[in-house]
Amino acid sequence: KVLVIDLDPQGHLTLSFGINPLSLKKHAYHVMIDEGVSLADVLIFHQASGVGLVPTNLDLSGAEVELLSNPFGNNVVLKAKIEPIRDRVDYILIDTPPSLGLLTINALTAADGVVIPVQTHYLAYHGLQLLQQTVAKVRKRANPRLMVAGIIPTFYDSRARHHNEVLRELRKNYETVLIDVPIPVRVSLADAMVAGKSINEFDGASDITKLYAKIAEVIDHG
Repeated sequence: KVLVIDLDPQGHLTLSFGINPLSLKKHAYHVMIDEGVSLADVLIFHQASGVGLVPTNLDLSGAEVELLSNPFGNNVVLKAKIEPIRDRVDYILIDTPPSLGLLTINALTAADGVVIPVQTHYLAYHGLQLLQQTVAKVRKRANPRLMVAGIIPTFYDSRARHHNEVLRELRKNYETVLIDVPIPVRVSLADAMVAGKSINEFDGASDITKLYAKIAEVIDHG
């Protein structure tokens, strides 16, 4: 049983499930700012896969400001909402914003591990170092069990020298946590998202599907 939580106001995960974020009446924003709204109150199940989704839309961006005025620990709101259902599912995946604000801190405080996709590009590699520092701070101050469960190279082009240089740096400096299964650029991934389907459902025989299956297996046994 898998639950995924879209904690990114851009709502890309919600869109990938084939759901129009603008059509939502209740979503992750209400979970984060209303004590009376649970994850179950906004849950939507993906028809083909059975995966449960806590959707979101741009309203969630306003939660950052409202959380600042929470006197009862603005970094543990999501953790408190997850606790009642933690033992009822096998995996909970939280998609976070690209920024290191209160929404991301809430996710890190609630999580057991962090899976970090990193484009094989210098700027993304530099951002990884900043994220590692944030993870270390959250581990020290709020969540001692937090660990980096894996770093995944993405948008990899084996023909580009720069991409290969970044991949070498990842292998050199993050050997113990690198999931060395580089994900190449494939149009089928974008097509699957437009169709509101997982890559397994959209193109089960593709090389991308097999690569992601391998990554899932590494994380599952890691």
